[in-house]
Amino acid sequence: QVQVVESGGGLVQPGGSLRLSCAASGFTLDSYAIGWFRQAPGKEREAVSCFSGSDDSTYYADSVKGRFTISRNNAKTMVYLQMNRLKPEDTAIYYCAAQMGPGASCEEEYFSDSWGQGTQVTVSS
Repeated sequence: QVQVVESGGGLVQPGGSLRLSCAASGFTLDSYAIGWFRQAPGKEREAVSCFSGSDDSTYYADSVKGRFTISRNNAKTMVYLQMNRLKPEDTAIYYCAAQMGPGASCEEEYFSDSWGQGTQVTVSS
């Protein structure tokens, strides 16, 4: 069974850093794309960053470019989202999603195989 589980959220001050983890269960990343999405209170869920396991290509939303980095471990069982220089507007529930395929899209609709339960990230002083 394909499953993903997020971890690593928490409370951090503006300018601080957090690393989110997405653990893959029931599959390895070679044939899957992983996406990080977030939903802030009162807003729609949006794409943050995506990773293609087939060619290691990445995508970043403009709002996080230069601050966030998506990566995987060598065993191809974990995907990380390193978040630096965090801003209050980064406050949201962050979700990890998996989809078999080349990762041709970072749209929410592309990811249907598995979604995690989400992890809360709060950026506040």
